[in-house]
Amino acid sequence: MAAGKAGAVLAKILGIDLEASTRHQTRELREHVANTISPHEPYYEEDPTVKEWLLEHVPTKEGSARYVKSLFPFTTWIFRYNTRWLVSDAIAGVTLGLLAIPQAVAYALLARLSPEYGLYTSFTGAALYWIFGTSKDMAVGATAVVSLLVGKVSARVLEEHPGEFQPEEISKTLAFLAGAVLLAFGLLRLDWVIEFIPHVAISAFVTAAAITITLSQIPSLLGIDGVNSKAAAYRVLIETARGLPRIKLDAAVGLTALALLAAVKWYCERMARTQPRRRRAWEMLGSLRMTFTIVLYTLVSFLVNRGLESRDLRFRITGALPRGLTHAGPPSLDPKLISALLPDLPTTVIIIVIEHIAIGKSFGRTNNYAVQPSQELISVGCTNLFGPFLGAYASTGSFGGTAILSKAGVRTPLAGLFNAAVLLLALYALTSVLYYIPMASLAALIVHAVANLITSPDHVFRSWLASPPDVFIYFAGVFASVFTTLENGIYVTVALSAALLLLRLARSKGRFLGRVRVHRHPEHADAAAATAAAAPDDVVSDKHSVNSSQTLSHSRTASSMARLPARDVFLPLDRKDGTNPAGSFKGDNSFVYRFTEGFNYLNQAQYMDRLLEHVTRATRQTTPPHYDHPGDRPWNEAPPPPSAEADDAECPATSKPLLRAIVLDCSAVNTMDSGAVEGLVDLRTQLDRWAAPEPVEWHFAGLHSRWDRRALAVSGFGCPTAGRLGGFQPVFSLADLEGRPAALCKGRAGAITACGARDSEELSCSSLEEGGFGPEESAGTYLGAVSGINRPFFHLDLPSAVENAVKSAIRKGRYLPA
Repeated sequence: MAAGKAGAVLAKILGIDLEASTRHQTRELREHVANTISPHEPYYEEDPTVKEWLLEHVPTKEGSARYVKSLFPFTTWIFRYNTRWLVSDAIAGVTLGLLAIPQAVAYALLARLSPEYGLYTSFTGAALYWIFGTSKDMAVGATAVVSLLVGKVSARVLEEHPGEFQPEEISKTLAFLAGAVLLAFGLLRLDWVIEFIPHVAISAFVTAAAITITLSQIPSLLGIDGVNSKAAAYRVLIETARGLPRIKLDAAVGLTALALLAAVKWYCERMARTQPRRRRAWEMLGSLRMTFTIVLYTLVSFLVNRGLESRDLRFRITGALPRGLTHAGPPSLDPKLISALLPDLPTTVIIIVIEHIAIGKSFGRTNNYAVQPSQELISVGCTNLFGPFLGAYASTGSFGGTAILSKAGVRTPLAGLFNAAVLLLALYALTSVLYYIPMASLAALIVHAVANLITSPDHVFRSWLASPPDVFIYFAGVFASVFTTLENGIYVTVALSAALLLLRLARSKGRFLGRVRVHRHPEHADAAAATAAAAPDDVVSDKHSVNSSQTLSHSRTASSMARLPARDVFLPLDRKDGTNPAGSFKGDNSFVYRFTEGFNYLNQAQYMDRLLEHVTRATRQTTPPHYDHPGDRPWNEAPPPPSAEADDAECPATSKPLLRAIVLDCSAVNTMDSGAVEGLVDLRTQLDRWAAPEPVEWHFAGLHSRWDRRALAVSGFGCPTAGRLGGFQPVFSLADLEGRPAALCKGRAGAITACGARDSEELSCSSLEEGGFGPEESAGTYLGAVSGINRPFFHLDLPSAVENAVKSAIRKGRYLPA
């Protein structure tokens, strides 16, 4: 209590009005609206406070316990694990392991590392994901895109710091740093940050990465030496073309392997379509085509190169691989290395997150379960944080591996352990076999794997139909990636998308709306009425409501149309929304303005300028300024033309209407900042001068944020001007009150009605009947106000706001119908 008094004294000394938001709610107004809504129950809205907001976000003991439990989602299903799940997970995990071995070896080459590092990476992802992950289908391991990015980063750091670091050291440290960032984001539940990355940036990056990967593998595919595959994609293509005369026997291995992969894929897909009953079997066979191809060419390589020295080999092979986890150890935390990796850290984190979350959500929708993005950040963060201790580089979700698990009938994330077991077996028992894998066959596997990542022309065309600017951003990102670096491509697309978004916000102009009367289709009017009588209000559908000018036959008489159920809708006056331009607006001269892109400091100037220009052009000034001498007129005020003055003097009744009220449709406004409120205050001042001596009424429809209503109330909106309540008759929205005795609640739950002035019984009864209450039904219904009656200019919906504005102008006797 003492603190409150001290605060009040301090506020008085500093000139702070603590009652600014309620200053305009005078006792006269509260009594007036209470009498108007009687005998129904009033409702007075209280302002939100910062203390209330803080209390809502303070963690509780129960919430903290739920948070800790959510960090380990496997506890929700591990105790229900059974043999049927075990069999399905084992089959799926072993199948994925057979595919992951050749892929991991191939992707390690993209990262400019020896093949065993790809096995380390896929092993750690498979062994750790099941503890923290929320997707049963997800396969975490080495991927083509991330491997390419790691290789690019390693090449740049080695070029800037020659001889100081090793590629393995760089890759492990980069993975550790990315894992730390991802884990922090996941623990803080910052998954919403991902939404700042637009879809067009993802598509452009993946397409450019697929092109870059393909071009970088062509030299290995054809056995061409001397090509710098670290350069930009276009330069790799040029150098490869110049090196075509140096093609070796590797080309025979690579091209035939690529052809075999494509042929097996085509045949299995064809058989899956023609034999639906065996579709799953054919899909499984098709998914193992990479393993089959690598095994076949490894056997060929063994037969051809057995017993030969390395210099006498017929074609390049992977060579000796260390057995086991020989490169296990902590990552380097050298400050110089960390500072060298920081410029590439944001790109690495973005790519890991995009690829992982996109795959998880996609397969979650397909298999009818939901992934938790924050928890997925934790899972992939832990994988990258702890993986480098076993020798792994950066990893994320693999689309191909996830598809294999899904098609194999995986039941839980524990399938990753079986995948890890197969990979571990390869590290300890199959290194001598991996020695003979041809490098050209690995290049063919990589090219085949990334071919599906390129965005199809049909998808680009659909994007053009949805949003043409996104297509230009897409190609800008692809060209920037191909001709410079992949990192630049991401930055270009994100920057252009952000600029386009800000431009749309800043240049939004809003729309003026007009009222159109629409009727239900005649063939469905009776059925709809019958349905409404037999079912609750919440199941009555308006899907058959269409514009009467489109559906009613010209042979219908006016009396038959009048008997059809009708309602008012509000459409843009410029008719740029695609509705039938022949539909006629009701001429009520009301100004209804809709905010189209939110309402904030960026676009408030556009909104206010457009509103001021339209209103002053469509209305006449109530008290035009009079100047005794031409020199008294301000320099920026043009004198009216003589013809206009003569017309107004001879025929004042045909002049423009007076400005009395403005209705703002705030259904698209979620948050209103101080700049937007200041813009409204300035506009109100200008229009009050235009309409003087009567102030302009401002009605707000669909403003559902309590904070926005408080912000406007502080500036004097929401209530009529003090001392000008004569003839003021608001219209309130009423609803059944919960928790009332059943005898008093005969009306339908949630039905909205309108309550007018006490002396207007005819208006109240008709409104009740339109809301679904008959004379007998409405008599026993206990109704109360839905929104606060202490701010009668804040309305639930647009029809209520327009009805209030028009009714107020009519009762004052200053409304001029068209």
